[in-house]
Amino acid sequence: MPAGPEGSLPVVSTEKTRGQKNTNRGRVDIVRQTAHRGGKAVTVAKDFIGIGLAEKQQLAKKIQKACGVGGTVKDGCIEIQGDKRDEMKRILTEAGFKPVLAGG
Repeated sequence: MPAGPEGSLPVVSTEKTRGQKNTNRGRVDIVRQTAHRGGKAVTVAKDFIGIGLAEKQQLAKKIQKACGVGGTVKDGCIEIQGDKRDEMKRILTEAGFKPVLAGG
């Protein structure tokens, strides 16, 4: 078989996507709420797509530790005590989400 010109072979990427962090995991809304909580503020991250309860609990624990406050996972939303929108946004961005500060 005759040898073809040097650039004729198709280029195949050797980079693998497995094991790398997904940097486009979707939009997440971050809202500060005070309703029905005795006037105390709570920061809520909601509208997660394609993420299980175990991963939400893991993210909640990471955010709690970084902020030094308590929190929980309720009805598919992560609730953190206090107005911690900026810290929550930073951690969710590192996790590959696109956080949006929604509401007032």
